[in-house]
Amino acid sequence: MASNSIPLTAYQIRLLAVLALINFVNFADRSVVFPLLPLLRQQMNLTDGQLGSLQSGLLVVLALASIPCGLFADRFSRIQIIAGGVIFWSLATVACGFASSFALLLVARSLIGVGEAAYAPAAQSMISDSFPYQRRAMAQSIFAIGMLLGGAAGQAFGGVMGEVHGWKFTFIIVGLACMIPALFVLKLPEPPRRPRSEVMPISHLLRVPAFIAMIVAGTCITFSSVSILTWGIDFAVNYKEFSLREASVSLAAIALLSLLLGVLSGGFLADRLHRKYPYGRIIVIAAAFLFAAPFVLLAIQTDEKWIFLTALFIGGYFMSWYHGPVTAVLHDLTPQRAHATSIGVYMFVTQLLGAIGPQLVGKISDASDLQLGLQVAVAVMVGGSLLMFVVIYFVRRDGLHHPCLAAFRLEAHDEATD
Repeated sequence: MASNSIPLTAYQIRLLAVLALINFVNFADRSVVFPLLPLLRQQMNLTDGQLGSLQSGLLVVLALASIPCGLFADRFSRIQIIAGGVIFWSLATVACGFASSFALLLVARSLIGVGEAAYAPAAQSMISDSFPYQRRAMAQSIFAIGMLLGGAAGQAFGGVMGEVHGWKFTFIIVGLACMIPALFVLKLPEPPRRPRSEVMPISHLLRVPAFIAMIVAGTCITFSSVSILTWGIDFAVNYKEFSLREASVSLAAIALLSLLLGVLSGGFLADRLHRKYPYGRIIVIAAAFLFAAPFVLLAIQTDEKWIFLTALFIGGYFMSWYHGPVTAVLHDLTPQRAHATSIGVYMFVTQLLGAIGPQLVGKISDASDLQLGLQVAVAVMVGGSLLMFVVIYFVRRDGLHHPCLAAFRLEAHDEATD
C-alpha cells in the first residue's frame, strides 16, 4: 500500500513537468480567443451568438474526437498520440490567424478540438498509471496547474497582443509557440500497463450508475464553466467599464493566483477525505461549486470593480477544486486498462453537451443581456454540484469498484497502485 510520505521519483517529476507544460500551452491556446472577442465583433461584425460558437464549435469537435482518441490511447503509444495532438492543434491555431472569413475562422478554431482530444485522455491515463492510488488526485491537480496557468497566460497575452498587433498575429504567434512541447514529450518513456487483450469495452463502462451520474453532473459543470470563461473578459469590458487590456490582465492575474491555490487545495482535500470515505473526492467536488456559486453571482451583479475582482477570486478558488479530483474519481471507478477510455467517454458527453453553454449565453445576450446569460450559467453550475450527491449515493450503494467491472481489474495484490 503506497503512502503519501513516499517522495516522488525522478520519472514522476519529469512526467508531471512535461505533461503540465503541454497542458499549459493547450489552455493558453484555448483561452487566447477570449480577450479577442471584442476585436472580432468589431472587425467581422459578428453577433454574440456567432462569437460564442467559436468556443462551442471547438468543444463539439473535442467531444466527437474524445472517444476514438481515448480508445487509441488504451491500445497504442500514448506518447505518439500526445505529440501528434500537440502538433495538430498548433497548426489549427496558426490557421486561425490566416482566416479571411468567419466561416474559415470557425472551422480552424473547431479543429483545435481534435488535437486537444488526442492529448487529454492519454496524458491523464499516464499520470494515474504512474502514481499510487492514494496520491492520484494530487498528481492530477499538479497536472491541472498547467491548464490554469496556461489559461491565465493566454488571456493576458491575447489582451495585450491583440490590442497592439490584432487578432491574426496573436493566433499565429500562439500556434507556433505551442509546437515546442511536442519535442519534450517524445523523450518520455511509457509507464507500464496491462496487456491489450484486457482492454474493456465501452458498453461495460455504461453499466456503472456512478459513472453515468458523474457524466450528467460533469455536463452541467462544463456548461457553466466554459460559459463563464468564454464571456468573462467581454463582460468586464462591456458591463464593468474595464478596458480590454485592463480586463485581460486583471482577470488573468486573479486566475493565476486563485486557481493555483484552489487546484492544490482541492487535490489535497480530496486525497485526505478519500482516506476516510470512498466517495471523499466526490464530496470535495460537490462542495466546491456550492461554495463558488454565491461569489460568482456577486461578481455578476456588483457595480464596483474591486468587489467584482474579489468575488471572482474567491469563486475561481472554489471552482478550481474540481480539476484534480474529477479525473481521480473517474479512474477510481474504472480499471487501469480503461483509464483513457473513461476520460474519452466523459469528455465526449460533457464537452458535446457543455458546448451549448457559450453559444446559448451569447444568444441570451443578443436577446436580453449578458448578465442574464451568466446568471443562467451559475444556476446550471449549482445543478451540477447537487447531482454529485447522486454519484455519492451510487458509490455508497454499489461500492467504488462496481461488480460488473471486476473481471477487468488488477489482482488484489496490485489494486493499491491501480
